[in-house]
Amino acid sequence: MSHTNDYLQRTLNILQQAAILLTEDEQQRIEIATFGLPDYPASGLQLLTYVNSPRYCAKELVLFPGQTCPEHLHPPFEGTPGKQETFRCRWGEVYLFVDDTTLTQKEADMACRVPEGSEAWYTCTHYVLLRPGEQYTIAPGTRHWFQAGESGAVVSEFSSESRDELDIFTDPRVNRLA
Repeated sequence: MSHTNDYLQRTLNILQQAAILLTEDEQQRIEIATFGLPDYPASGLQLLTYVNSPRYCAKELVLFPGQTCPEHLHPPFEGTPGKQETFRCRWGEVYLFVDDTTLTQKEADMACRVPEGSEAWYTCTHYVLLRPGEQYTIAPGTRHWFQAGESGAVVSEFSSESRDELDIFTDPRVNRLA
């Protein structure tokens, strides 16, 4: 079995633990996002896009234990302010770091850490810890990154149109579509 198949099976197992049922077609459309970084799965994300249209987008984001999605933002495009997204934790725990100084929790207060060797590219230090049933909305053009807790996490994302190819990552090594 290839590594990709192993990661796909891990993703399906986590979704099953979270009691999220997928059709065969949906299972086949799960994306393994390595971001072109050499440390996948420490940095990376597994996701399924249910729908993505000019009006709205819905996705499931699956994170392995301690896995980190690199810091990025969703810029304005085609006359829109950019992607606004709401993360709703379905299973596990996720630390969502946001360039939002109204959040009172700071990096020094928590257990997770950025991937080794990538510290320079993680600038958001305020976070919200999301547990099942909790959610947070990220404004367009706001830098953010997130990391799963020790069991992993499943996060449902509800947003305006997603244009992954336009995302701006702090880490110049990232290639979102790699």
